[in-house]
Amino acid sequence: MRRFLRSALFNLFFYGLTVVMVLALPVVTRCGGAAMQAYIRTWARLVLGGLRRICGISWRVVGAGNLPAGPVLIASRHQSAFDTIVWFLLVAPPAPTPAYVLKRELALIPLVSRFCKGLGLIAVDRDGGSNAIRALLRGGDAAVRAGRAIVIFPEGTRGPPDRMLPLQPGVAALAQRTGLPVIPVATDSGRRWGRRAFVKNPGTITVEIREALPAGLPREALMPALAAALAPPPHG
Repeated sequence: MRRFLRSALFNLFFYGLTVVMVLALPVVTRCGGAAMQAYIRTWARLVLGGLRRICGISWRVVGAGNLPAGPVLIASRHQSAFDTIVWFLLVAPPAPTPAYVLKRELALIPLVSRFCKGLGLIAVDRDGGSNAIRALLRGGDAAVRAGRAIVIFPEGTRGPPDRMLPLQPGVAALAQRTGLPVIPVATDSGRRWGRRAFVKNPGTITVEIREALPAGLPREALMPALAAALAPPPHG
């Protein structure tokens, strides 16, 4: 019962904070890009701080030295909403905030759309075929020009912590177009903040940043190498 109540309290905190900060976005946007980036990092810090204090969920990073400065393509396992927040903190100043690749459905939600527009996130229609790939590549081009890292979830959606979903081809197209090194990232976030799970489980989330895959790998070499790099469970 205590875990349920703490999860309910965190949900109230999370959604309440997000609504308030989204409503203030028009003012922040007028202050310029630097203010916007500081603002989203403040939001991420508050959310994950609330997760720790209310639900007892902390997080640690293994292999931080494998994340170089400058634009890279971060290919992360995706199990939880946590994964869509934490990179705003892991890609730290003076680097600009990363450009997440996200489902177009999320960008159509009224409040979320404001965040997406203000942060230059890359919204892709998963059922859009070649049009979706073109939109992905345009977004990647813009991110590289701005010197931003790109965060993509190659599985395409949140999956269970004990099983990796098939990797989608967008990551290979983006890697080939941008020429960026691909950084595989494993996580066990779903064990603490599961997909569609109301109750959050106390403990520590591990984010494991693995060695970069070389830039310029052809698709037929990149995809199996990335699958192998993401498949093993993280430490702990």
